[in-house]
Amino acid sequence: MKKGPLVGMIVLDWTQWQLGPVATAMLADLGADVIHIEHYITGDPSRGLVTGDYVDLPHNKHSYFEINNRGKRGITVNLLKDEGREVIYRLVRKADVFVHNYRPGIPEKLKVDYETLRQYNPKLIYAAASGFGEKGPEAGEGALDMVGLARSGFSTLLGDSEDPSLPHLGGLADQVGAIITAYGILAALVARERTGKGQKVDSSMLMSMITLQGLMIGKGFYLNKPTVQLNRRSARNVLWNYYKCQDGKWIVLAMLQSQRYWPDFCRVLGAERLTSDPKFKDTASREKNSKELIAILDGIFETKSSTEWVPILKSVDLIATPVNSFNDLASDPQVMANNYIIERNHEVLGPVKVLNLPVTLSETPGEVTVEAPEFGQHTEEVLIQLGGYTWEEIAKLREKEAI
Repeated sequence: MKKGPLVGMIVLDWTQWQLGPVATAMLADLGADVIHIEHYITGDPSRGLVTGDYVDLPHNKHSYFEINNRGKRGITVNLLKDEGREVIYRLVRKADVFVHNYRPGIPEKLKVDYETLRQYNPKLIYAAASGFGEKGPEAGEGALDMVGLARSGFSTLLGDSEDPSLPHLGGLADQVGAIITAYGILAALVARERTGKGQKVDSSMLMSMITLQGLMIGKGFYLNKPTVQLNRRSARNVLWNYYKCQDGKWIVLAMLQSQRYWPDFCRVLGAERLTSDPKFKDTASREKNSKELIAILDGIFETKSSTEWVPILKSVDLIATPVNSFNDLASDPQVMANNYIIERNHEVLGPVKVLNLPVTLSETPGEVTVEAPEFGQHTEEVLIQLGGYTWEEIAKLREKEAI
């Protein structure tokens, strides 16, 4: 039995790969009945049904698909057939949300675009997540994760002209695009509660990644000068930086008000002499001589381990934390205390660790269901429950290769 603020909401999820599926998985975590719609033969390509590239778990399971499609039901439909499109039309009548992440033009070609579907349900929230938005010369072009990273200027925050340092793994642009898409859907659902009107939600990977960098892009506009990525060895504020410790691990300092913390910082480091050095006496002096000062601090931090330094710094209320790897997260005491990573029993794979919901609601908490649907697992069930189909009608749809 699902629970959460979206219990009773029906989401038709015609998505593939990562951005769209993650957006709808977030809705499933909040209690929505999400129905993942796949091609009746090839399925969602992230299953690896064609190439087998993603078969990396027992029982022919795919970690990429399982993670991105948890908590959903799954059906197969052939949208090239009139009968297949009719299946969608019948389901839309009872749906609250329809989501896709195909290129603009494809839904129109298959007659599952907003203008078509709203005829069957005027209150429908129709979400279209594209690569570049629905207008402009590249609106119809494909865009996977690396394209979103590259086109949005994200390398400005990570690399330089010699190496943009774009992440190769993890689907960062997809994840951000999914969050923004889910945000838009939830906003539209709230508006519908107030006005009774459905509407279209248009999101894109490009704008999602631009939004992620909103402060620095906004500063560039306000100040009329480009953002420049600073090297840690020349950081203007030495207390807004990271340092390597004796054990080879790094710690981060995050104190924007440099002068406020400077005396206590120097004292717990055993470097009171720095407070009286005219080159480091105030914020402006430290910024001017940051390279020299950072070199000194590097030498000091190398004398103790990260597990020694963090409590020393926190003893005088300095803001410091270790730099975690992904592998550190499950054992991080703060992560554990807040149940940010939990263990659930997968009906096929057994006990697995999964990410919990990113927010906690005191009265209507959501819940993680770890299983993703098998290929076409719920086709008959959904068609009978939501579409009002009979077994005889379903048999005819199969004969015509509509499902």
